[in-house]
Amino acid sequence: MAHTATSSHDKDHGHGHDGHDHHDHESIKVFGFWLFLITDVILFGTLFATFAVLRLSTDGGPTPDEMFKMPGVIAETFILLTSSFTSGIAVLQMHRGNKKGLIGWLAVTALLGASFIFLEVYEFIELVHEGVTIGTSAYWSAFFTLVGTHGLHVSVGLIWMVGLMIQLARRGITPVTQRKVNIISLYWHFLDVVWIFVLTVVYLMGVM
Repeated sequence: MAHTATSSHDKDHGHGHDGHDHHDHESIKVFGFWLFLITDVILFGTLFATFAVLRLSTDGGPTPDEMFKMPGVIAETFILLTSSFTSGIAVLQMHRGNKKGLIGWLAVTALLGASFIFLEVYEFIELVHEGVTIGTSAYWSAFFTLVGTHGLHVSVGLIWMVGLMIQLARRGITPVTQRKVNIISLYWHFLDVVWIFVLTVVYLMGVM
């Protein structure tokens, strides 16, 4: 009996130890994401600083007030800000334990994100069609690099989100998938904040 009790105690202790290790493992991953986000802040800060320095270096070529079509930019902004709202609803559904609602709102967020990328690519194609490329001048090099880097981040977020929806459909809401949903939502909000700076510094200041 004593041996059985001891074995049971060891088993319970081992189970608790495994749970503690799992919690530590998840915490490390969250910490790693914050480090990644800090490096992204530095990256975008550098790109914005470069753009600010080169904002007048059009080399006598096309200027932003001549080339920017603000209705499309406003549409992009509305779509991306709406996607931030829908990602927040997805997190709320997760906390309610509603797997179907969580996946559904993530899908809406992904569709909005894809619409944003479509409009951005269309804007780039129009600029190139009108003779403005990354090599036209220092200004346009800085423009395509900054805006393109943000678009690339949104595209990565879309792939990440689709993969997460597949995982949620297979495994449901678990501590691991909860952590991933929280991280993708935080990442998405970060991209929205960056876009507000892009809208202000690049587009609004460009046409004024």
